[in-house]
Amino acid sequence: MGKKYASGRAVVIGGGYAGLVAARALADHFGEVVLVERDHVDADTGVHPSAPQGYHAHAMLARGGELLEQLFPGLRSELEADGAPVFDYGLGIDFLLPGGFAPRRRTGVMIQSFTRDELERRIRRRVLDLPEVRSMPGTRCEGLLRDASGRVRGVRYAAAGADPEELSADLVVDASGRTSKVEEWLRADGVAVPPKRVVKAKVTYTSMNFDRPADRSADYQIAYQMLFAPEVRQAGVLLAVERGRWTCSLFAYDDEPPTDDSGYLAFAKGLRNPHLAEQIEQRTVQEPTHRYTNLDNQWRQYHAVKEWPERLVALGDAVCVFNPVYGQGLTVAAMGADLLGRMLADRGPEQGLDGLARAYQRRLARLVLPPWTLSTNSDLMWSPGGQPLAARIAHWYNERLLRVAVRDAGVWARFVRVVNMVGSPALLFHPAVALKVLTAPARRR
Repeated sequence: MGKKYASGRAVVIGGGYAGLVAARALADHFGEVVLVERDHVDADTGVHPSAPQGYHAHAMLARGGELLEQLFPGLRSELEADGAPVFDYGLGIDFLLPGGFAPRRRTGVMIQSFTRDELERRIRRRVLDLPEVRSMPGTRCEGLLRDASGRVRGVRYAAAGADPEELSADLVVDASGRTSKVEEWLRADGVAVPPKRVVKAKVTYTSMNFDRPADRSADYQIAYQMLFAPEVRQAGVLLAVERGRWTCSLFAYDDEPPTDDSGYLAFAKGLRNPHLAEQIEQRTVQEPTHRYTNLDNQWRQYHAVKEWPERLVALGDAVCVFNPVYGQGLTVAAMGADLLGRMLADRGPEQGLDGLARAYQRRLARLVLPPWTLSTNSDLMWSPGGQPLAARIAHWYNERLLRVAVRDAGVWARFVRVVNMVGSPALLFHPAVALKVLTAPARRR
């Protein structure tokens, strides 16, 4: 089938991960896709220079991995050939829950661990190789162009040291991340935008990559101890990644894990999952240590904007930023790109692009709501009081659910499917599960 808008042009603001997956989806429908990227990136650039979380541990949930494989066939095998392991979530993760270690049983949920740097480099190379895609690195987007009806007709941009110019477009996609200016531009044009929903996380990451020699094999690809409010305030994750390395991220609530070598190891030794400290202690080669702090959940309420302009859509962190400890951001961005591609494919020739933008933001909000609820309900429990009743009930249920999961592989498998977004949250409220949760013995402090 030919491209529906073969003579049209789509402009993507931002050339990071979300912009790249959006450009890949748009290339199936437009004759030209232009990436307007403020930083000087090229096909060899890995993690985006402006991504503050880029050097920390990243999780690609199973749903995100499935979507990336659809958009970039063979990507998983390509990464695996470079040493990024593919494994069953239940077999490959040594997962310490608040009540004990999770069952090591097959779940059928396959995931892959890698660095954000390597993932983004390989995706960027593939996108920039597409004949429909043109990249404009070192170019700052200065604003939106709108016609007399308010419809977006392109963007205003400026290369370094040059005067602003105009670039016409049939569709503009904002994928510029948490620093997006679209909200500011809309308000300047008199469009009422509701305030962002913000939930503070107060979690700090400290991360490094180091060697994973083949002669020191482990029976896990990931070792994890999870944060859990309000008691478990220090945690960490260790992931096997490409080129024979581990990525380790230590994190703490309202505290900062050290960046010096001895302090880093001492912090890891204080965790109840011993595997992180074991591997850190045996390292012989390491890369620079990075810290990332002030993590907030932020959701721009674009779906509630009554005068949302035609021909403009926003996705990824430009709409919703998640506390990265839950590993949802990469997957939700891929889901947003997939949704955009499907909505473009479903439109008949007579419909054109008008009516797409507002419908997209509303459908994206429904997609964002479950992961937002999961992460913010947990983060709200760090506060000493004043939590919404719904969050307190959800936290009470989750705490009991995780205690049941430690001794019930079936409940754990359901939990794994839900957190990987391949199963509905309703799986955790099935009568058979709810009965076990509600009759679980009281927690021993």
